[in-house]
Amino acid sequence: MMELISRYGATFDLFLIAAGFAYSQQIVLRAGVFSIATAGFASLGAYAVAILLTRYQVSPWAGLAVATMVGTIAGLLLSIPLARLRGVYQAIATLAFVEIIVSLMYFADGITNGAAGIHSIPKVVGTPHLIVALCVVLYLFHAIGRTGMGRAFDVIRQDETVGLTLGVSVTRYQALAFVLSGALGAAYGGLLSLNTYSVDPGQFGFEFVVAALAAVVLGGPRNMWGPVIGAAVLSVLPELARPLAEYRPMLHGVLLVVIITFLPHGIADSIAAARQNHRVRRDLEKLAPPVPASVSAGGAK
Repeated sequence: MMELISRYGATFDLFLIAAGFAYSQQIVLRAGVFSIATAGFASLGAYAVAILLTRYQVSPWAGLAVATMVGTIAGLLLSIPLARLRGVYQAIATLAFVEIIVSLMYFADGITNGAAGIHSIPKVVGTPHLIVALCVVLYLFHAIGRTGMGRAFDVIRQDETVGLTLGVSVTRYQALAFVLSGALGAAYGGLLSLNTYSVDPGQFGFEFVVAALAAVVLGGPRNMWGPVIGAAVLSVLPELARPLAEYRPMLHGVLLVVIITFLPHGIADSIAAARQNHRVRRDLEKLAPPVPASVSAGGAK
């Protein structure tokens, strides 16, 4: 067991961090916002922690708190212009936000050390910390799903007009989703810095955007366990495809096409829908009136 943990410990840590980024992505999709800004939030959090620790010798946990605050403020500010946009225009605007943040990381040499990134960050976050962080996030999402906030997110995603009719403030709840996404993305960006010793702008480019979105699409955009399942699949797949390393991008693409074709709602959402349909059929069978014995006997004849 210890040998297994030591062999795959780094992969397990990256899976836990990827699940956190996927939750940052899922919360905005659940509120009906087509945002892909998680990469930008993550880079803000990662660099905030790296700069505070390496230049100002700030406590890691204080740095993590500051990073979360930076992501929260960024999410709130980003929600203001995006309140006027919908659909693909929101996606394009958030992609532009990511490009701006990554460009700043490249060109602000005096602060971010440019393309070389920041290294020698103390590793103070290990597997136990990441497991606790994921449990906290799972509890948060469980709580959101059982409150009016979760129901408001679901109504807005399905039909904004119906939400307005029911008195749900679309602008307010979508801004709230951005704030939660920014806080989560930046917090996990900080955890990434504290786990991997270094950060550089190349970590938060287009590949990061695709990975966070793919984890949610694969796992399920609505189910609480969707990001965990999607991140697990995307983390394990490279290990399974190690002998086919040259064809790894092609395998990722094939997997995405297969799952989107046969499980368009993601793995977790499809399983949840199948279980709900089974329960409905079972309840209908219980409610159906019993067939009289004489009718059954006549039918048999």
